Amino acid sequence: MLLAASASHAFFRTIWYSNRETGMSGCKRLVAGVVLGALLSSSALAAEDTVLSASDRAVIVRTLAAKLNANYIEPAVADRVSRAIARKNAEGGYGSTASAQAFSEALAKDLRDLSGDLHFGARVDERFRERGTDADVPSRAEMDEARAQTLQGGYEIQKVERLPGNVGYIELRGFGAPEFVGPAYTAAMSLMMGTDALILDLRRNGGGFAASVAYLMSHFFPPGDVRHLNDMYYRPENATTQFWTVRSVAPRYDKPVYVLTSARTGSAGEECAYDFQTQQRGTLVGETTAGAANPPCPFSVGHGIVVGIPAGRSINPITKTSWEGVGVKPDIAVPAAQALQAAHVAILRNLVSSAKDDKERTKLQGVLAMVEKGETETPVYTLRGKR
Repeated sequence: MLLAASASHAFFRTIWYSNRETGMSGCKRLVAGVVLGALLSSSALAAEDTVLSASDRAVIVRTLAAKLNANYIEPAVADRVSRAIARKNAEGGYGSTASAQAFSEALAKDLRDLSGDLHFGARVDERFRERGTDADVPSRAEMDEARAQTLQGGYEIQKVERLPGNVGYIELRGFGAPEFVGPAYTAAMSLMMGTDALILDLRRNGGGFAASVAYLMSHFFPPGDVRHLNDMYYRPENATTQFWTVRSVAPRYDKPVYVLTSARTGSAGEECAYDFQTQQRGTLVGETTAGAANPPCPFSVGHGIVVGIPAGRSINPITKTSWEGVGVKPDIAVPAAQALQAAHVAILRNLVSSAKDDKERTKLQGVLAMVEKGETETPVYTLRGKR
């Protein structure tokens, strides 16, 4: 579940794993063998750009229409969008897109604009093949490469820090495959256990795997407190998979949590924020998120063009709906660039009011005054007392 608009290759990097985790066999069958290439940059995947004729584009548009109507989560929207794209092609609207790459980019834009669904995407990947058996899974070499790429990216944990006033801070840029990132999440949370509050920064989080969201969320409830976080319904299989916190995860963090959001926060990043909000476990600070909740599956439409079609729907077990098209609204609305300061100030004010020791209260008041002014502590690199 990753926002396609955030990067040209984003939904491909996520789809196999996200649907593997949900148990949805249809999408799993479609994308075996994609993991290795999907973890590479789009330039690394680029082959010679295929030149398309008018008849080639017509065939691609017909194939796209068939797969949209068979798989998109909103059948009425699929029909409307496929008709609009077919009409544009018939009127010569794609006449300037002479290559597969240019046509895929045009299709991606139109699919998103016409549907309003940010999870639509399209790109060229000559190695992609639709397959038809559940036995099609990535090879050991592909899995090893995927693991190496996850490690090189630091598990998408951009920063782990202790802010002034003993406030923890974790910036998470995405939710990687749970079998890779789970231990890293636990390690980061272990470093936060002595803090008095935690800020989780999702402002640049484009999404990822629902199972990884559940794994991270498991750290924020007491042992034995198992929470039902999210459901995913997939139209092709007409089946729903539930996501719950993981009973075996430790350690458990019981202090206040503030979650930072922006208009860029998408997909699984939004789900994480929504879970904190609906479970009443955290305070959201920042901007309303992107509004992309429908997880995509990739389909080949010919000439190396692969289209990510949102075939599923997220359903929150508490609200019975999702953030699709509306985003997740913060509890404290501020511009994204000011969200960290706003959350830090809110935490420090609470710590000042609850401090039982006068010396500690005075110290926190000094930190609060500094943070309210937007100042930072100046590091000292000389021995104390030395002139």
